[in-house]
Amino acid sequence: MADTMTGLPLEENLIKSLEEIRSRGYTILPDLLDGDAIAKIRAELEPWLRGQMMGRNDFEGLFSERVYALLAKAPSIASLIEHPSIIGLVDQLLPRNYLLSAALAINVHPGETPQRFHIDDAPGGSPLLQKPREMLGVSTIWALDDFTDHNGATEVAPGSHRWPEDRLPEPSEIVKVQMTAGSVVVFAGNLLHRGGANNSDSTRLAITPQYCMPWLRQIEHMVLAVPPEVAAGYSDRIQEMLGYNVIDPGFVGYVDGLHPKRLINPDYEGRTNRGNLPPS
Repeated sequence: MADTMTGLPLEENLIKSLEEIRSRGYTILPDLLDGDAIAKIRAELEPWLRGQMMGRNDFEGLFSERVYALLAKAPSIASLIEHPSIIGLVDQLLPRNYLLSAALAINVHPGETPQRFHIDDAPGGSPLLQKPREMLGVSTIWALDDFTDHNGATEVAPGSHRWPEDRLPEPSEIVKVQMTAGSVVVFAGNLLHRGGANNSDSTRLAITPQYCMPWLRQIEHMVLAVPPEVAAGYSDRIQEMLGYNVIDPGFVGYVDGLHPKRLINPDYEGRTNRGNLPPS
């Protein structure tokens, strides 16, 4: 098997991970971040994790802190979003020009209760997107603390990405994703999952970047969440996933008839290099 983006052979572990995502709906990539990388992310998040802004409902988590617009607050998150192991998988599972749909931190405090089971790739709901169907997105959850049996580890229903719309998991079908800090679980956007209950005496911090089809509306409006002057400092790949791209072939995503990257890079030269001149 070859990578559809580069033509190079896929590593064996990448092939195995792809098979797991397609068959059971998820895979775990262990220990991709070291202690220094975790500490740096924690330091950038610290101003927003003071235990003062808990969730507004049971889904956000009344005992959970959520930090949105991460790329505008914690630049190191970019290294997770475009981590080669993640990009290698998502490039195989979604078509070209896929977008970053969401990127948030979730800090689950003691006393948090389980979320309801849900999927990530049809958050608005639509009869056109009902299961069973192929995945329209890919989600990742990076553990910055160990995910254990008691501290709110993500729970998944293996194989549920192939279930009909109205089926929910039985208790015996639920699996806790237990993994060490620095690891990441990657799963199909249509896999049923939820945040678990935190019955421990400590918090459980995670980062969850989510990717979606280029034609699907992003959960978080990225070009507003990440101001242009901030987006300009990121890599081309991050800029494209935020929405500074166009669907190729075609020109869906243009701004005033031009490629949107002209908004953050006046010197950008794409397929056409025509300035946006005022009428003469």
